[in-house]
This record gives sequence, C-alpha cells and structure tokens, in this order.
Amino acid sequence: MADPRGFLKVRERELPPNRPVEVRLRDWKDVHAHLQEGQPFLKEQAGRCMDCGVPFCHQGCPLGNLIPEWNDLVRQDQWADAIERLHATNNFPEFTGRVCPAPCETSCVLGINQPAVTIKNIEVSIIDEAFERGLVTPQVPQRLTGSTVAVVGSGPAGLAVAQQLTRAGHTVVVYERDDAIGGLLRYGIPDFKLEKTHIERRLAQMEAEGTRFRAGVEIGKDITWDALRRRFDAVVVATGATVPRGLPVPGHELSGVLPAMDFLTPSNKAAAGRPVEGAPSARGKHVVVIGGGDTGSDCVGTSLRQGAESVSTLAIGKKPPSERQPHQPWPTDPILYEVSTSYEEGGERTFLASTVEFVGDENGAVRALKVAETEYLADGRRVPKSGTEREIPADLVLIAMGFTGPETDQLVEQTGIETTSRGLVRRGDDYATTLPGVFVAGDAGRGQSLIVWAIAEGRAAAAAVDTFLQGSTELPAPVGPRTVALRE
Repeated sequence: MADPRGFLKVRERELPPNRPVEVRLRDWKDVHAHLQEGQPFLKEQAGRCMDCGVPFCHQGCPLGNLIPEWNDLVRQDQWADAIERLHATNNFPEFTGRVCPAPCETSCVLGINQPAVTIKNIEVSIIDEAFERGLVTPQVPQRLTGSTVAVVGSGPAGLAVAQQLTRAGHTVVVYERDDAIGGLLRYGIPDFKLEKTHIERRLAQMEAEGTRFRAGVEIGKDITWDALRRRFDAVVVATGATVPRGLPVPGHELSGVLPAMDFLTPSNKAAAGRPVEGAPSARGKHVVVIGGGDTGSDCVGTSLRQGAESVSTLAIGKKPPSERQPHQPWPTDPILYEVSTSYEEGGERTFLASTVEFVGDENGAVRALKVAETEYLADGRRVPKSGTEREIPADLVLIAMGFTGPETDQLVEQTGIETTSRGLVRRGDDYATTLPGVFVAGDAGRGQSLIVWAIAEGRAAAAAVDTFLQGSTELPAPVGPRTVALRE
C-alpha cells in the first residue's frame, strides 16, 4: 500500500536536471540526466502517488499502465516487481518514458491542486534500472505454432506486434525499408531525445526471443505485397503515417524549402556515422521552422547543434496559455504553452504568424519568408491580416506541420485494399483490413498519433492476429481506453 501521507510530506514536484545547454549543444547525447535508483528523491517522488481508488492516470494512458502499482514498488525499492508490472502493459517503456508527452500526468488526481506526480520520469527510471540490473531478459516461447507472420514497418507499433506474436509462438519477420530497424524511432527522432542504444538493447532481446528482422527491404518494390501475402499466414501493415503535410503557398517549390523529415532523417543518419550524400545542413544558415510541435522542436535542436546562424519557429495560432483553462478541465489533456529542451537551447518563437510566400533568389533558392499576422475570422478560419506583411531572412525552411497519412500507392495498386477518405488503411474493430489475413496497426490505420498509441494498437492488433491464426488468444490487449479511428 502507498504511503497515505506521501503527497502531504513531499509536496514539491522534483524533476531530474538537464545537462547544461552550453555542454549538450556540443554533442548529440541525451539532454536529460534521468532519475536513477541512487538518487534519493526518486523514491520520494514515487511516494507522492496517492494510490487513488479510481486512478485517472489509467484513463489518460492508452496502454492502461498500472501506474500506482509501480510507483509504490519504486518507493519500496522493489525494482524486479516494478519492471514486471510496467512490462505487463507496455513493451517499450524506454521509448514512452523518453518521447511520450505523458497524458497520464495531466490526468493525475494529485494534479487537481498540486503539481502532478512525475510519472514519466519514474517510468523511464524503472526500465533503465531494470536493464542495469539484468532484469530484462528474453521471453522465449515454450512452443511454436507453425504459423508465420510478416510485419511491415519497424516503428513502435510494428515492434509491439512482433514481440507479442513471437512470444505467442508464431514465427515473425519484421521488414523495414530503411537500412536499420526502428522506423521513426531510429532516424526520425534525434539522439538528444532518444539515444539509439535504447533501441539496440531492445532489439537484442527480441532477436533472442526469435523475432527476425529484415532491414533494407521495401515491400511493394523489393517484394510485392501479393508475394508477401502468399509467403505468410498473416500480414500486419505498420508503416506509420509518413506523408508530410505541405504548405502550398507561392514559392513552395524553391530549393531549401523542405519537409522536416527530409532534414531530420539524413541529419540523424549522419549523427549515427552512416554515409549520407547531399544531406541538407543548417550550418551558417538562417533557419525557419514552420510548426511548433515535437517535430518542429527536433528541427530546432538539430539546427542549433549543426551551427545555424539563427533559428526561428513560426506558429500560425495563438500562444497557448501557461495554465489549464476552464474549458479544458481536469482530467482532460490541456493545450498549454511548453518550452521543450530544444527551445531552451536557443532560437526565437513567433505566434500568430501566417506564411504568405517563400521568396527566392536568382538561383531558385529560398532567401526569405514573407509572413503576416494571423487574423481569426468569425467563421473560425485563420487568414493573413492585410497590411501586416514583412520579410524574415531564411536560407533553410523546414515544414513541420505533421503528416497526412500513410504511403499506400503500392499497397492499393498491388492488392486492391480499401482506404478511407483520409487515405488511411480501412480496418474493422479487430484491426483487420478488407483483405483476408491482412491487419493494420498504428498510424497507418489510425492517422498521426502518439508513440503510446502505436504500442497500444500494436498489442491489440497482435491479439487479433493471434485469434485469426489460432481461433483464440491469451495475449493481453491494452486495458486502457482503446478508441480508434476505425471509420471515416
């Protein structure tokens, strides 16, 4: 049982320190100094958990993580039990503990009148300590079913599907078109947010369990989708939502105007020591990032490490409030003004900024942005306010406005699979597509979402595939809210 007075004795929310800005800008290592077992305030922070009769942190977590249980186990120094309870619902807490925005914390009951429990940092400390103590070991299946499954895509959804089905005794092969396994975890997220050693040690566990990985193989090109279906008993599409949302204003075709991933992916490959030809660089340039989300933040941090002359972030909307507003009451996940570690490092953020035009030079390269103040119309539309236009210098413009959906051209052409009006792979409540034996999990069927949703859907889809192959399943599906975008 939790300390009934823990949250009264330790009222302050204490987070681990970040490495100094002037130090971390010189490398690509993790900016955080995460809480470890040897630091006494970790147990104190875990002891702030109220062990609520109705823990709303469960409601905020799509995985239904057993947060009060492992909080109290950390408080009592029971690390083996803590990682067992954490792994019961989450295959990869080392990923969610680092890059998930933690909707569980905005649902924390203590957050009604005190700062919320540091759930995210406790979570990542449990898994880091578990790896350090040798508590994360392969779970090899006791028997093989004889069934084979192909998982296309090796992001968090694909890896979750693969691990669950391998442990159920199926022979699973994960295909990844890039040169290394991990999906956007690998090359979409910079090392200063997620060092790749965390991916490697988890892949080593999965390989020891029996999962097979095939990097550098593009399904639809190297192997047709129909050939893949003939080769395997079931196929899971977990390709993510990788089609970038563009900004169709005059000059968008100019050299130097790039989707964010066309900058981040080669930059992350270069940081990993892999050969990259013609990779765009921010060194010595005036960089403008359009979009203020996580991807935009990653662009800022990467540009600063590459030695940009200046970095500016433009957001079309209003600056969010710093505190929860009445129309977004607890336990909803409010939209708040947050300063990520990348924004702490430098750059300028401008809100209510509408891009009117990309201005080019005589060589067809971008040299400036024409922006105007955003005006809200009565019908809710946001338009550039006439007479407020101005130019800001820009040698490199990164469009970080999110993604519209998965790449489905080859899949549709080769199989005739149905998609929705949003371009997502159509599926039913059991994650099955319109093709027999083909399932979809994660952003490819849901649309752009969070890593925690990808893992949750991967686990649920694995249970559906196991039922398809075996007639029933003993695989656990997430116990939290599982609302998915199943229909248009």
